[in-house]
Amino acid sequence: MAQSFGVIGLAVMGENIALNVERNGFPIAVYNRSPEKTEAFMANRAQGKNAVAAYSLEEFVGALERPRRILVMVKAGSPVDAVIGQLKPLLDDGDMIIDGGNSLYEDTERRVKELESTGLRFIGMGVSGGEEGALNGPSLMPGGTRAAYEAIEPIVTKIAAQVSDGPCVTYIGPGGSGHYVKMVHNGIEYGDMQLIAEAYDLMKNVLGLNHQQLHEVFAEWNTTDELDSFLVEITADIFTQIDDETGKPLVEMILDTAGQKGTGRWTVINALEQGVSIPTITAAVNARIISAIKAERVAASKQISGPSGRFEGDTKAMINKIRDALYCSKICSYAQGMALLRQASDAFGYDLNLSECARIWKGGCIIRARFLNKIQHAFNEDPKLPNLLLAPEFKQTILDRQSAWREVVAMAAQLGIPVPAFSASLDYFDSYRRDRLPQNLTQAQRDYFGAHTYERVDKEGVFHTEWMQETAQV
Repeated sequence: MAQSFGVIGLAVMGENIALNVERNGFPIAVYNRSPEKTEAFMANRAQGKNAVAAYSLEEFVGALERPRRILVMVKAGSPVDAVIGQLKPLLDDGDMIIDGGNSLYEDTERRVKELESTGLRFIGMGVSGGEEGALNGPSLMPGGTRAAYEAIEPIVTKIAAQVSDGPCVTYIGPGGSGHYVKMVHNGIEYGDMQLIAEAYDLMKNVLGLNHQQLHEVFAEWNTTDELDSFLVEITADIFTQIDDETGKPLVEMILDTAGQKGTGRWTVINALEQGVSIPTITAAVNARIISAIKAERVAASKQISGPSGRFEGDTKAMINKIRDALYCSKICSYAQGMALLRQASDAFGYDLNLSECARIWKGGCIIRARFLNKIQHAFNEDPKLPNLLLAPEFKQTILDRQSAWREVVAMAAQLGIPVPAFSASLDYFDSYRRDRLPQNLTQAQRDYFGAHTYERVDKEGVFHTEWMQETAQV
């Protein structure tokens, strides 16, 4: 009897999704380029499961029922193209390839066009949730033709995380929309993680909290409507881990250089191309970049000094202000991500449902959080909402807490603690709420040195001034 679903690539994510599919009633066939990996999977985790191993792509394709549904879980970029190139001659009209890796959305656009034109189907599907989510229920973001999505809908709705209003999967839209939404999800994730890191830095190095106190603060924050989230939850857990070798908190023994796989950088690059301001996410990417020059920073620390000292005042009250600053900044980070999705939806014809994007992020994914309910509701109430800062759920929240937010950013500046994402979020809020910014001077400069022209506030039209001539007459 033929298998219902095939998985190529048996690294951690591939293995876990394969087991998730099988557990939900769909017999699987698996293939990995190195046969040792396939053998190990079958002998251990797949033992007793309705799984068939294949040791060639021909054998793999032959093990699947038609139309075939094949999930590719290999490294993004040329490896995906290589697998597709090997599969194409073996497939029949109507067969489907699903790319579940972190592919660049432009690559997915190209693959959809190429494969659909040959009679095959292609889905680019963002998968979020890490290894635990892949096994027990991830957030899934599939994009491609609607017909292609409908062919996998019975499977993806079963294997996705389940929340009160349905599975954490929906038809995202055409082309590369699924991978685009996953890219922006990851950008928001970068922002979230950097904001949490800045809160930790302030509480540890300004307020002097120890690892047990930090655990208690984050655990308490995780019980609130505002900050209950997967990332705050695991942050609380991290502070409980003691290093066996030194007896110190393990987090303090970890080198302060953060890696990145590219999706955050792609988000920033695309936002610049789309003309959408995402300063919090940009600050988070920059923070990882500067963290990577560890040796240079250590050398600089011996030559360049700044203010030092600790907070003198009510520690508990300041912890609450840092919590407020974190929440306000978090709202700005999500507002920026959703604004980018809206712009891309219009520019690329994706027709994204932003309420549904928020809904499918409520379970399974890395940025899952209780306050996504409020984002979902905001876009349900007003699908054309230009910015989350204008939603009633968030507008009053920030107005009530902005003084605490400002105090935290000012304290950090006075004591020499970098808070690039807190600061960028506050700058975003202050720029968005002002009806006049100083770029009138910028435009005057552009007209002065490059005759770039300008518009006026008092009448229609485009104008240019001979500035040097006018200045000479003064």
